[in-house]
Amino acid sequence: MSDTPSVLVAGETLVDFLPNRVGPLTEVETFDRRAGGAPANVAVALAQLEETPWFLSNLAADAFGDFLSATLDDYGVPDRFVTRDEDHQTALAFVTHDVDADRSFSFYREDTADLHVDATVVPDETLDEVEWVVVGGVMLAADPARTATFDLVERAREHDCQVVFDPNSRPELWADADTEAEVVSRMLGLADVVKTSAEDFARADYPDDPEAFATALLEAGPHTVLLTLGGAGSAFHAAEDAPWGETAVEHEGYPVDPEDTTGAGDAFLGGALAALCRGDGPEEVLAFANAVAAVTTTDTGAMAALPTREEVEAFQAERE
Repeated sequence: MSDTPSVLVAGETLVDFLPNRVGPLTEVETFDRRAGGAPANVAVALAQLEETPWFLSNLAADAFGDFLSATLDDYGVPDRFVTRDEDHQTALAFVTHDVDADRSFSFYREDTADLHVDATVVPDETLDEVEWVVVGGVMLAADPARTATFDLVERAREHDCQVVFDPNSRPELWADADTEAEVVSRMLGLADVVKTSAEDFARADYPDDPEAFATALLEAGPHTVLLTLGGAGSAFHAAEDAPWGETAVEHEGYPVDPEDTTGAGDAFLGGALAALCRGDGPEEVLAFANAVAAVTTTDTGAMAALPTREEVEAFQAERE
């Protein structure tokens, strides 16, 4: 990577508790503690892939916050814009898995430290230097994080940054579906690139067909949509005003036996951003992002399973 990061990732860092067995939360007795939070996962993925970003987050000054801070440091994520909070606790998420390794979440996130992120700690000079600013939907679910995130994005646009948005819908965190739709629509109007899946818009009125879905998202504001399709791989749809021009390509993905899909979407986004940072075209972006996501699902834990660039390239080479 260059001395100055080209990516700024902003958002929550929390603790995931992963179960020792499949099944509902009522049947799980033992959990493993892991660092998580979609933006934190993306930041670590980029660091693992040799595109270390700036990371904006707010951590509690409790024991879990110390654990998260140490974990980010272990992965080489800079702490310049990671603040510590004496007044609020760390957000927690308990994960459950079904027999296909798909997961669901139970959040403990009422007035937690991540909601009190301070975007003003990122100076305009940093926004002049970075090319990409990445935000997620969890931070939009409630204030004051919602306001801080919009403030950051609006400043990023003033400094000609490319805004990347991952809706990462978690319905249980929103007051109601109408509020989510209104807020997400506003962010779509400010975003340049959106990474998403049909699941993120299950509560909204969007077409079921993937191509029509991507087209509808492009009409909402962004010039590029990165669409994950589960076992069918992913797609890259771009409008005429995108830097890479109008295009629509797909990649079928890489079949693996998944152990845990937690963080796979974050791994995909990290892989896509790393490929975009090095100037790859749409086909190469999808192939690399799919490979990062596939490798991630073969181990447990969002951050712990994130591969290095060397591991991803070896994985791809074995399947060519």
